[in-house]
Amino acid sequence: MSALEKPPVDDARNELVYGPEDRPRPLVAMLAALQHLLAIIVPIVTPGLLICQALGVSARDTNLIVSMSLVISGIATYVQCKRFGPFGAGLLIVQGTSFNFVGPLIAGGALMVKQGTPVEAVMAAIFGVVIAGSFVEIGVSRILPFVKRLITPLVTGIVVLMIGLTLIKVGLISMGGGFAALGNGTFANAENLLLSGSVLAIIVVLNRIPVVWMRSCAIVIALAVGYALAGYLGRLDFTGMHQAELFQVPMPLHFGIGFSWSLFIPMLVIYLVTSLEAIGDITATSKISRQRVEGPQWMQRIKGGVLVNGTNSLLAGVFNTFPSSVFAQNNGVIQLTGVASRHVGLWIAAMLVLLGLFPSVAGVIQAVPEPVLGGAAMVMFGAVAASGINILAGIDLDRRALLIIAVSLALGLGVSQVPEFLAHMPAAMRNVLESGVATGGICALLLNWFLPETPKQP
Repeated sequence: MSALEKPPVDDARNELVYGPEDRPRPLVAMLAALQHLLAIIVPIVTPGLLICQALGVSARDTNLIVSMSLVISGIATYVQCKRFGPFGAGLLIVQGTSFNFVGPLIAGGALMVKQGTPVEAVMAAIFGVVIAGSFVEIGVSRILPFVKRLITPLVTGIVVLMIGLTLIKVGLISMGGGFAALGNGTFANAENLLLSGSVLAIIVVLNRIPVVWMRSCAIVIALAVGYALAGYLGRLDFTGMHQAELFQVPMPLHFGIGFSWSLFIPMLVIYLVTSLEAIGDITATSKISRQRVEGPQWMQRIKGGVLVNGTNSLLAGVFNTFPSSVFAQNNGVIQLTGVASRHVGLWIAAMLVLLGLFPSVAGVIQAVPEPVLGGAAMVMFGAVAASGINILAGIDLDRRALLIIAVSLALGLGVSQVPEFLAHMPAAMRNVLESGVATGGICALLLNWFLPETPKQP
């Protein structure tokens, strides 16, 4: 979720107890890290679970992918906070698996499975594309001023909104029981709707309670209640936990490596947008941490942060998981606790890596029935769309901007809902444009580039 167009932080509400360079006592650091962990652990593991469930990945391999999501997120968080040369922002920044890539990966991967490609080969192609796309983000980190001129907030807002809108279909399928339920006739039955509806309702209610820590932990609390309700209904499946090793040694290229152009082009657009989201999130963290948000130091921070975004996605592809990005959630926790010390990030990183190295943890998470996960995913996916609206609300929506938004959303959502529209196009073009995010994003980029801006009135 992007912070590109978030309003300025009110200094009166931003009384820091510990600044970025301060070292809290171990107990204080650990408690602050636990609050960050509760805010991020569900968003980190959810993309991997949804993709694996949609593509029919085995329980054992799903466990490996979810475990590596935690490990890779921990490594990225460590580098972002510690900073090594040009790598990292040097602030309390948490990085985790990005929701931005879920829709295109599920759509493209499901099409490959439908065409008869073995699931293992599909995963190899996905991770090959993740590795290839990471170099785009690495390159972007070196030419940020040029990219920011090319991909304006208008383009970013449209793409983020498109990502959220296309993800809502994925979330709704999960609420009904997932693709497996579509196949066995149990989709959206009373039990599935009870599980997903309960989680969704609890998140809404907790977010209206005027207790800050409860709002921060609303998703975790709702999932815990949904987990207990699923256990009562006999819906918990611990197959993944039983098949897991006691200790997970990271295994590079477990599925091998492949490539697919039809997957790569949509990913290319999303990698570009994710880079710009990272700029917004790092800027927001800098502001909350009372650091400069302009000038050479700020530019060095965002270059280092985007560089870690890219290099960590490269590492994610090698170690069998999905691209990661800077999270905005931790900014709320910093405001809640008043702790902006980057040394807290080292505790968060250690916790994530330890959780990932013991696969039984991923197995317990994996036991969550998909409707329970879907209830939480709908809120998170809706938040992605709302983030896109927030970006668009911060710009001048003149007739040119409204035209670009209208055409981009119409074409992007249109081809995702009626892919038959592309039936007579060349296969290579059809495979790319079948992704609504790619179609809408390319359209927004081209229109923004070629349509002259409306002259400002004197």
